Amino acid sequence: MLKAKGIFPVIRKPEVDETLSKPLTVEQTVMYIALKKALKVERDMLGEGYLPGDFLVAADTVVYKDEIIGKPADEKDAFRIFQQLRNTFHHVVTGVALVEVGTSNRRGFYEKTEVWFKDYTREETADYLKTGEAWDKAGGYAIQGGWAKHILRIKGDYDNVVGLPWTKTVEELQKMGFQIMEAGGAE
Repeated sequence: MLKAKGIFPVIRKPEVDETLSKPLTVEQTVMYIALKKALKVERDMLGEGYLPGDFLVAADTVVYKDEIIGKPADEKDAFRIFQQLRNTFHHVVTGVALVEVGTSNRRGFYEKTEVWFKDYTREETADYLKTGEAWDKAGGYAIQGGWAKHILRIKGDYDNVVGLPWTKTVEELQKMGFQIMEAGGAE
């Protein structure tokens, strides 16, 4: 998504323990995990000789309907998830942590989008699962992928469902002093 906006980031997938020591709301959970990811990458960057001043964007996105719905474990779990979400709405919640490396300049926020699924059949679900697209995604789908035809409507930020609430991220980065050109690129 950033590359499409003219920003060419270094992408890292930090290995962090996502276990919670106490119960948190879904919003607190995604913000906590996003911050954990950002701080791990910041430590790594400083250890590698990066200089203070680079900006980090870390995010954690979950699907939520009465519980946090993760990636399907297997076909049976995927069917359970899609039956739970069929003909109703759920939320996609993304926590974002923004860090200027080596400084105290930090911000965190979350974005929540409501997503409504159509009424679909078990056969349509089975056909989708055969594509292999469901297995590495929270809730088993990507709004921009093959499941899109089963989405009735969304209320909120589309980019949030993709995985990063772009508009809010830009607003917060600008407040931190990061300059975004009007065409979408970084100065």
